[in-house]
Amino acid sequence: MPDEEKFELGTTFDPEPPRAVASSRGFLRHLSQEINPGLGSIPLLACCFATGLTDGTLYNAYGTFVSMQTGNTVFVALGTSGQNNKPFGWARSLCSIGCFTVGCLAFSRLHKLTGGGRMRRTLLLSFLLQTVCVVVAATIIQTGIVDGTYPSMRDPADVDFVELAPVALLSFQAAGQIVNSRGLGISEVPTVVITSLLCDLVSDERILEPIRKNVKRNRRALAFVLTLLGAICGGWISKATGAVQPSLWFVGAIKGAITLSWLGLR
Repeated sequence: MPDEEKFELGTTFDPEPPRAVASSRGFLRHLSQEINPGLGSIPLLACCFATGLTDGTLYNAYGTFVSMQTGNTVFVALGTSGQNNKPFGWARSLCSIGCFTVGCLAFSRLHKLTGGGRMRRTLLLSFLLQTVCVVVAATIIQTGIVDGTYPSMRDPADVDFVELAPVALLSFQAAGQIVNSRGLGISEVPTVVITSLLCDLVSDERILEPIRKNVKRNRRALAFVLTLLGAICGGWISKATGAVQPSLWFVGAIKGAITLSWLGLR
């Protein structure tokens, strides 16, 4: 009897650990898959709307863009002759340009470290970081650390350099979008640039082809329309609520949804 009990005890095992290990390995394999660029363009188009929403809100409130760096470059240049609309407006624009540049460097290195721009894990981590940046920026304004009223009740001559915090965070995360578009090989949807997008759209020799035969033209047209709609919504939301942060929470929700979408897209 003791030997039989030993045998029974020796053959008893818990099937759960192997299942947990197999599940973990399956999830890691899932994260190591490449995303189909055709489906990957859908979240990028949503980013175009988020870009318009963000810039349409931030420009009204703080006199600078966080995505469209062409405009910021002009603002910095005008600042050299003291012609900015707001005191030290050039400093906000310069901060945005600098943080956007650092963001491009950081996100491109992230792509290299995680195995490439089409990897599910790369896109998941990239958009998770973007979401965190937007949420932190919205929290800074929501808690009153930075004035988020629109239009601002402060004296125009009263410069608050703490405003650079949300500008820096939002500019940094915006860089992730264009790096992601390059990594996926969908350069026709840069998400933060309109000038080159319009040029490529109207100079396309196949612009009049049926919808199903020119996917790149379709994406460019949608990207332009969504960016425009996002900016319109940003203006109306800030006007209706009298605040900056509602639009940023909306952008954060969009980025969060995109982050989760990478788990399901194939």
